[in-house]
Amino acid sequence: MRLSTIAIILCSSFFLSCKTEGNSKSNASSKADKEFKIDYEKFTLSNGLEVILHEDHSDPIVAVATMMHVGSNREKPGKTGFAHFFEHMSFNDSENVPVGANRKMIPEWGGSRNGGTWSDGTVYYEVVPKDAFEKILWIDSDRYGYMINTVTKAALEREKQVVKNEKRQRVDNAPYGYTDEIIRKNLYPEGHPYNWTVIGALPDLQAATIDDVKEFYAKYYGAKNGSLVIAGDINIEETKKLVKKWFGEIPSGPDVEELQPMPVTLTQNKSLYFEDNFAKLPELRMVIPTIEEYNKDVYPLQVLSQLLSGSKKAPLYQVVVEEKKLAPNISIYQRSSEIAGEFVIRARANAGTDLDDLKSAIDEGLKRFESNGVSEQDLKRIKAELETGLYQSVSTVLNKAFKLVQDNEFNGDPSYITKAAKLMNSVTAADVMRVYNHYIKNKNYVMTSVVPKGQLELAITDAKEAKVWIEEVKQNVANEEVGQGEEAKYEKTPSTYDRSEPAFGELPLFKSPEVWTTSIDNGIKVYGIENNEVPLVQFDLTIPGGHLLDFKGKEGVGSLLSDLMMEGTASKTPAELEEAIGLLGASISVYSANEDFHIVGSCLTKNFKSTIALVKEILLEPRWDQKEFDRLKQALETSLKGREANPNVIASTVMNKLIFGDKHMFSIPGSGTLNTIKTITVDDLKSYYKKLSPKKATFHVAGAITEDEASKTISTLNDFNGIDIILPKQELPSESKAGNLYFVDVPGSKQSVIMIGKLVLSATDENANNLDFANEILGGGSSGRLFQTLRIEKGYTYGAYSSFRNSKEISPFLVRTSVRANATLKSLEIIKNMISNYSKDFTQSDVELTRNKLLKADTRAFESLGAKLRMVRNMSKYNRSSNYTEMNQKELVSMTLEDYKKIIDTYLQEKEMIYLIVGDKASQLKEVKKLGKPVIELDIYGNTI
Repeated sequence: MRLSTIAIILCSSFFLSCKTEGNSKSNASSKADKEFKIDYEKFTLSNGLEVILHEDHSDPIVAVATMMHVGSNREKPGKTGFAHFFEHMSFNDSENVPVGANRKMIPEWGGSRNGGTWSDGTVYYEVVPKDAFEKILWIDSDRYGYMINTVTKAALEREKQVVKNEKRQRVDNAPYGYTDEIIRKNLYPEGHPYNWTVIGALPDLQAATIDDVKEFYAKYYGAKNGSLVIAGDINIEETKKLVKKWFGEIPSGPDVEELQPMPVTLTQNKSLYFEDNFAKLPELRMVIPTIEEYNKDVYPLQVLSQLLSGSKKAPLYQVVVEEKKLAPNISIYQRSSEIAGEFVIRARANAGTDLDDLKSAIDEGLKRFESNGVSEQDLKRIKAELETGLYQSVSTVLNKAFKLVQDNEFNGDPSYITKAAKLMNSVTAADVMRVYNHYIKNKNYVMTSVVPKGQLELAITDAKEAKVWIEEVKQNVANEEVGQGEEAKYEKTPSTYDRSEPAFGELPLFKSPEVWTTSIDNGIKVYGIENNEVPLVQFDLTIPGGHLLDFKGKEGVGSLLSDLMMEGTASKTPAELEEAIGLLGASISVYSANEDFHIVGSCLTKNFKSTIALVKEILLEPRWDQKEFDRLKQALETSLKGREANPNVIASTVMNKLIFGDKHMFSIPGSGTLNTIKTITVDDLKSYYKKLSPKKATFHVAGAITEDEASKTISTLNDFNGIDIILPKQELPSESKAGNLYFVDVPGSKQSVIMIGKLVLSATDENANNLDFANEILGGGSSGRLFQTLRIEKGYTYGAYSSFRNSKEISPFLVRTSVRANATLKSLEIIKNMISNYSKDFTQSDVELTRNKLLKADTRAFESLGAKLRMVRNMSKYNRSSNYTEMNQKELVSMTLEDYKKIIDTYLQEKEMIYLIVGDKASQLKEVKKLGKPVIELDIYGNTI
């Protein structure tokens, strides 16, 4: 997995108190400090590993993050992508942990796990119920210090295929996927550590040897080149002893030289074009070299980026989007890494837009900024937004762990957050203009024009062609057929301690959060959870309807209405509404889902009343601005056109049409299609708006607010009135497509998207929970059989999963994966056999494994405010009791092997499944016909060819 550096922007109302062994010091002195602070303790083991501990007893869970100071910037030309590849290898095996345990056992303990690599570092992290805490230390320490002897040639070759599939999925088969490579090659000179992409070049990966792996490990995976953070429901003194036991014997390793800042200067502009096989829209990017992370100028550059494009008053937004109507939006951001930084201007234009026109508009916007300067009101707004963002960024134990470990590893100071807060809060208008003039104005840049294949006339005039290496996928390539292979033979590394798997700790007791309910006079029922860990509130107003209330032939009306409602009110222009929300540090958004219409948001507790006042204004006083409607409709057309380039989106759209049939509303995306939105008018939106009613609406709130405070504020929505609406009954297809295989051609695809599924049942059905439980072994995450076989054993894919959607309407069960193109048939055969034999192969041990995994997962299921909000939304939508999670647990515990087999036999019959492949027809259509199913070709819209 590639993980971007976590950029957390802070404000001075945040205080972080810290203490070291034997010495405690605190910045606490104000009321704000008493309201919220993070305590940590830092110490260093004798081998040089730095450890940071944070105690948080809010939930019975623990987060562990190990960060290594080694990313792609430590690689050499010809051996690119190795840091990321090594991260993958590290998950496979280690001396004292069973093969595949990391990806399989942690989910089975009720935990989640992953890793990430970026230009500067690598991180491994887990969140588990507290009873599995020592088990995580066992796995983490063994991966860190005891994995290298277990590497085999078979494991090496298998993981090469997984990483290659990741690259195909994220780069080769994705629109604009090569842009990052083009920019890096031209922004950074040859030999600069950022000259290549994190995922690297496939020929480099294919050439990797075991000796390369061992050399990399010996050089960079010493204890003193890393930091370990443990955050959550722990005891500090007991945890110190455990850390010393499990991590204390890991070798220190050689000293790793710290990289010094290496900013680059361009002597001239570089303009390049690339014809993208998948892109449907022209995209322009301009990248200007700037400065490294932890440089004080990062903060005014971040503010500058927001001032240029981050609001409706921003000059580049005004020129590019509002006035010239060249693109639906424009994005500008400062991206700083360890040794250099980039200021990025990016716009994906409307179809057919000449990028020369877009470039001229960007130049005009920058000139306008120079003339207008910086508004103090805008500075105030940005800082208010950042204050809320601060609390959100550390609202879970894992996010706290990330921030502490990153600042320690890259700046030597876990408490850097306090300095960052002061630096951000002290940014002035003069600072912003200074960095603009110093780093941006009249500076040279790298500019890319990525255009759809065959539309070179849209590229910037006189741009030069960018060269990238593109893989040719061939059938029956010997080195791509891999397997598990034999385990390595080696002599175990001696240890003072018994490094066998530790026992579980005391089982944490799961208890549902306490939920309060009330209602207001107009019929809106209110559900709330009080949680005072951070001074934040999240909320959601759910109104039944959503896509179901769209007009037949004009699907997308509800979605367009949700967008238009955020474009001002009767008394506020779009810019004024945006500013009013921003000055509160709040966020408010409106969206239309399949079955509901939502107004959602978050804010500081102190601003809840003012935020709900704006929600009321948005809900009751729409502006009906024709100009904004026209702009939004154009933006939607651009977005829908862009989605035609994405094989995964194509697969989802076509599968819904196949499963639901032509007469069901869900056969068409909620955002509509290019055909259905053509004739939509503002009057259609007004007609839809009249259907919004409080009669069955529900308001959900979670955060640092009492029932009385919340109820009093929410009651101001009593002015929302409307009649009770009956949702139209949907018609399911009468003709079965079961057993058919449908093929959609995306020429040149390096992967095939596979979707297999059928309609099963509604979430209100008495068997819904049981079907959810029964799926866990088949496709529930990385421990599922699909993932374990197709990725871990065969290396055909980056991921493979199955799931059953929750909705009141009957929902589909779906298997989904993207496999390398020349493994399409083999993957289909594996999945077909796995589903066919699932009932027969389901054993008593699978019953016990499912029970254990899901019961323990509940301990971390409701940590965040967002998770608490989802809980009360499920209660209201499906008429569940406040202790429904505990009732679900009882249902899970009572399920027998016969119950599982009955559910599987009833709902997961392979012969009833519809198969869909989205891939390269030239190489794969003939292959998939060998599966023996009737094959029907479709276009990207799901129409029969």
